[in-house]
Amino acid sequence: MTDRSTLSTVRNAARVLKAFNTRQRTFGVSELARHLDLSTSTTHRLLATLASEHLVEQDPATGRYQLGLAVYDLVAATTELDLTQAVLPPMSVLRHRTGETVQVGVLDGREVVYVERLESTHLLRMFVDVGRRNWAHCTGTGKVLLAALKPAVLERTLAGWDLPALTDQTITDPSQLRDELRRVARDGFAVNRNESDVGAISVGAPIRDPRGAVVAALSVAGPSERMQRDLAQVTRAVVEAAQLASRRLGPNDAPTGTGAVA
Repeated sequence: MTDRSTLSTVRNAARVLKAFNTRQRTFGVSELARHLDLSTSTTHRLLATLASEHLVEQDPATGRYQLGLAVYDLVAATTELDLTQAVLPPMSVLRHRTGETVQVGVLDGREVVYVERLESTHLLRMFVDVGRRNWAHCTGTGKVLLAALKPAVLERTLAGWDLPALTDQTITDPSQLRDELRRVARDGFAVNRNESDVGAISVGAPIRDPRGAVVAALSVAGPSERMQRDLAQVTRAVVEAAQLASRRLGPNDAPTGTGAVA
């Protein structure tokens, strides 16, 4: 017997969300309707409503649905995790949203070290091995991490650093790099256009610990031709995923889009 104090629509929405699990991570509309014994039209309306709240997301290429960022955000509100546990679900969602290579890097002196990576779903992709190093001044992740340094630490890092040119777009002037890092700190993200590899673009955003300190950077990298098609949307997706990873590390009150660069 149905409890009259409950709402059938809410119950069905909950059933939709609970249908996704480790054995079945994605569903098509008809497939999910059969699974839940609901009509296709009802299932479509439920998915569309949940998608508007970012509780599910639709892959534009396949039309299939998976759990969205807001679900992971709810989980983040109940637990604190280490960096690997915190970043992997947001990385997975970010790769699904963009189709490009997703990576997490940490700063080691003047270099960024990539500690996590998920490869692009495209045949033509950017290859970044876990453990690989690159110069921080010419990568999306590296610029985010440099921009988060305290002014005195940044100046010590830049002192005597003959910024190497990996391409003709690499910033090699320290004053120009300082200006770039101020923009990164202000905007809350960094863009690398052909600065480390010709024909490649990456976008990075900071991952913060519960104290608000930047402990890593999350980025998406791909061929310029694909990345330029909707760079603003990719940037939003990177920033949202990095913010989610930060919340999964624990609550913090750090303001969005600000940094410590003087």
